[in-house]
Amino acid sequence: MATVLVTGCNRGIGLALVQQLSARGDTVIAACRTASPALAGLGVRVEEGVDVTDDASVAALAARLEGASIDLLINNAGLLKMSALGALDFESMRQQFEVNALGPLRVTAALRPNLSAGSTVAIVTSRMGSIADNSSGGGYGYRMSKAAVNMAGRSLSIDLASDGISVVLLHPGYVRTAMTNFNGLVTTEESAAGLLARIDEQTQEHSGRFVHMSGEPLPW
Repeated sequence: MATVLVTGCNRGIGLALVQQLSARGDTVIAACRTASPALAGLGVRVEEGVDVTDDASVAALAARLEGASIDLLINNAGLLKMSALGALDFESMRQQFEVNALGPLRVTAALRPNLSAGSTVAIVTSRMGSIADNSSGGGYGYRMSKAAVNMAGRSLSIDLASDGISVVLLHPGYVRTAMTNFNGLVTTEESAAGLLARIDEQTQEHSGRFVHMSGEPLPW
């Protein structure tokens, strides 16, 4: 049984992750800005008021968790706002960088004292952050922020290697959530199951990899 902290888990993939982690017996800390009834009903520890874009908010979470060991940190909080070249919204793009790129780094750095040899840091990113895989253009803020967090994840895998902490970058699939207007190819339950399968097979040897929830390696 592991102790797992998940960010952005009041709905969607994050909620499904918490449900499945709790069901299999893991101790879950659910960090979110505001808990949903579905999350509150799971009986896990809920840490509300956690805004991954705010230094003080994340520092307060770290203070509340001082001395607690975390075996698995899942940086799931994300923001998707699509933008085309002819209608760029730079404020929206900045928001996506704060949530998608800086958020996981901010949380991981703040909770670094809670991690130890054998711990894993998982970052839910997107294949839309792959430069090699970009064949359709557009999506500037989202694509750029996910490419940035991919780089952060690779750097974390190097900087945390000497401490025995593994890092994995995960694409959840095209999931039917509010972020995608409930379009997609897989359910949140299917995505969460795939993500956990990839996390469970993660080893220090594979630290820094970028992989689809199905297990397919993804290009940078």
